[in-house]
Amino acid sequence: MEEGDAKNPNTEQMEVKEPKHDGTTMRKALLVINCIMLSIGNCGSPIIMRLYFIHGGNRIWFSSWLQTAGCPIILLPITCAYVHRSRTANPTSENKLFCMERPLFVAAIVLGILSGLDNYLYSYGLSRLPVSTSSLIIASQLAFTAGFAFLLVKQKFTAYSVKTPSDRPANESNKEYILGFYKKAKQEISYALVMEIQLVMCLVATGFCTVGMLVNNDFKVIGREAREFELGETKYHVVVVFSAIINQCFFLGAIGVVFCASSLLSAVVIAVLLPVTEILAVFFFNEKFQAEKGVSLALSLWGFISYFYGEIKQSKKKKPDPETEMASSLLPNTLKSSV
Repeated sequence: MEEGDAKNPNTEQMEVKEPKHDGTTMRKALLVINCIMLSIGNCGSPIIMRLYFIHGGNRIWFSSWLQTAGCPIILLPITCAYVHRSRTANPTSENKLFCMERPLFVAAIVLGILSGLDNYLYSYGLSRLPVSTSSLIIASQLAFTAGFAFLLVKQKFTAYSVKTPSDRPANESNKEYILGFYKKAKQEISYALVMEIQLVMCLVATGFCTVGMLVNNDFKVIGREAREFELGETKYHVVVVFSAIINQCFFLGAIGVVFCASSLLSAVVIAVLLPVTEILAVFFFNEKFQAEKGVSLALSLWGFISYFYGEIKQSKKKKPDPETEMASSLLPNTLKSSV
């Protein structure tokens, strides 16, 4: 009996550690995939949209509409998650294709309207400014993201803008702290749910831009614009289709990085891709790269390097304890069971 009792704790420890490893691996894989998609969308989107404008395209509302018109692509990960839940869930439990509840649905609609407005402003900027200039302006969002991260989710400022758990009450374990977020949200957060939120946002943003196209009579002139496109009508349709797909890669990648890591990391990835976008703009469109742009680029890269230097320095100071390990395994395991 004593030998059996001595072996049971070890067996239980092995059973607890195994899913933690699997969940962490899955989360890292999702983060890598979303970073790749974000990179493709972030670098390719301004290039192909600028290509549309410099070769005869001038419909700003139509260009705004294309940024979210590829949202049916999101149905693919949602369907995969539904099939996975059908195979792994309890047969007696109800399995819905869409799990979003009404309060979250309303919030997604509001964000979708804001996204539609953002699409218009983004397209308007690209229609007037070179890619190298507009990319530098967009890179300034890192400062705004850090500010809103501080105001909305209490992600405090440090010398390197790293995350701190100092808002956790005293004598409260990490496990209890994280569980509180799930209870407060009143709905379990999963990757599939995040994709549903993104789908609603894109549909609303597309509807918002569709209204703008109707008011501006864009639908009546798209055919003529395609025929008069400098690269030819066929290439016009290729540009339009790939513009929708690449923009959707950006949105999927950005929201995926926010889910797997943080909104600040998403902004940092966008900032570090800035030199790539600048090089592509010079290569494809022969844009000039003045000294002022070089200074702005250096400042953006400085912020990126500072962030990751602080992240590495902070991680070396932290020593994992049982509570930290339990908390870090909570989210990946929930992700694995929910998707």
